[in-house]
Amino acid sequence: MRIAVAGGTGTVGRHVADAVTERGHELVLLTRSAGVDLVSGEGLDLTGVDVVVDVTSKMTQKAAEAQAFFGAVTRNLLAAEQVAGVRHHLVLSIVGIDTSPSAYYTGKLLQEKLVQAGEVPWTILRATQFHEFATQILGVIGVGPLHLIPVMRNEPVAAREVAGHLLDLALKPAAGRVPDLGGPQEEKMVDMVRAYLKHTGRTGFVLPVPVPGASGKAMRNGTLVTGPGAVHGRQTYAQWLAEQPQG
Repeated sequence: MRIAVAGGTGTVGRHVADAVTERGHELVLLTRSAGVDLVSGEGLDLTGVDVVVDVTSKMTQKAAEAQAFFGAVTRNLLAAEQVAGVRHHLVLSIVGIDTSPSAYYTGKLLQEKLVQAGEVPWTILRATQFHEFATQILGVIGVGPLHLIPVMRNEPVAAREVAGHLLDLALKPAAGRVPDLGGPQEEKMVDMVRAYLKHTGRTGFVLPVPVPGASGKAMRNGTLVTGPGAVHGRQTYAQWLAEQPQG
């Protein structure tokens, strides 16, 4: 099968790309490094592609930027898929985006709506945050050695397991909205960051901070963790962390 991966060099995308080749399928990378600009559509050619797996992302906390990015990428992919006769569009989304008022999530919601309204058969998988999220959030807010970490109920899942699940779905017919994917257990973000600092030998004081407003409430009330019927990964955060380089 010929499988195109949009965002195939990112946190999840690189694992999807590896899984595609490891299982003997033909990989088509849709990235800037491969000469494809998904926002403008330049270089986007899906001739002979059977399935497109969209794991693109953008670092932004502005709703307008998130909507512009995901809107452009999704519209360009769907248009190219129709021209090429692609049979399946698979997109990775995020658990809780329809009840959490995050600016970034407005872009993901637009992405889902465009896919659902399109003519290409589709599958949408929502997953919880990845184990890597603890490293990404570290240092976003802080002063010197003080790290301010939001109080958050989190159910981290290994990016590698998300990738494997995505490929499993890609090899099947389009299935619409499938059960959410989460990690094997809940973790406190503060504890995850402290464990990461200890593992890497970094210093600093971690201060848990309740984020105000509706977004902060969603972080604390379980909106961002899976509910009944979800599928769960097997690797815990501690197991993932043990595999990471030490300081």
